Amino acid sequence: MSSPLLVGKNIVKNFIDAQRSVDILHGVNINVHAGETLAILGASGSGKSTLLHILGTLDSPCSGDVLFKGESLLSLSKKQQASFRNTQLGFVYQFHHLLPEFNATENVAMPKLIAGVAKKEAYAGAHELLERVGLSHRLNHKPHQMSGGERQRVAIARAMINKPSIIMADEPTGNLDNDASDDILKLINDINKADNTCFIIVTHDHGLANKMDRTLTLVNGNFMNEGDVGK
Repeated sequence: MSSPLLVGKNIVKNFIDAQRSVDILHGVNINVHAGETLAILGASGSGKSTLLHILGTLDSPCSGDVLFKGESLLSLSKKQQASFRNTQLGFVYQFHHLLPEFNATENVAMPKLIAGVAKKEAYAGAHELLERVGLSHRLNHKPHQMSGGERQRVAIARAMINKPSIIMADEPTGNLDNDASDDILKLINDINKADNTCFIIVTHDHGLANKMDRTLTLVNGNFMNEGDVGK
């Protein structure tokens, strides 16, 4: 098998709570390969969102490292990490995190505009992606004018706009009904197959996890199925 695209090495994370140390992650190791869909399961408070944030350079571990194509991400400056996130990663959250004052086109185009792409080009890319996710009729609608499933589709289109290697999703169906959840799952699988985009999905939904290529389960700060980590 080819070398992993993303590697987490011996990741340790703890917090200070009421003057005591609360251990969250205990030397977690994880290998993620290009083009795979990976679910990280775990109960509430198991550290799965914390791990996702560390892998995405949104948070720092107390010790350990995160490598992308063999290069340490934690050795980069904050500015370099921000540039890496904008070009190589896409993020999708349970509550979409769309900017309420902007319409669907503007929300999807935002990462390109931040990267300095001309407005006309950024908007053209946004329109193409919104059509792809089935929202060509919602180009000028603001988040409050769309359903929960539609807002999540906009969030996925925004995550795709810079053609990232990896999309990291934190409970992407957690706030949706069954039909909308099924639609989002189908969309994720379609994107994965068409673009070879890797998905790392944090969830407590075993049904969703079972439809991914691989599942790892966090229990007591480490993966229960440790043998799968190095695949």
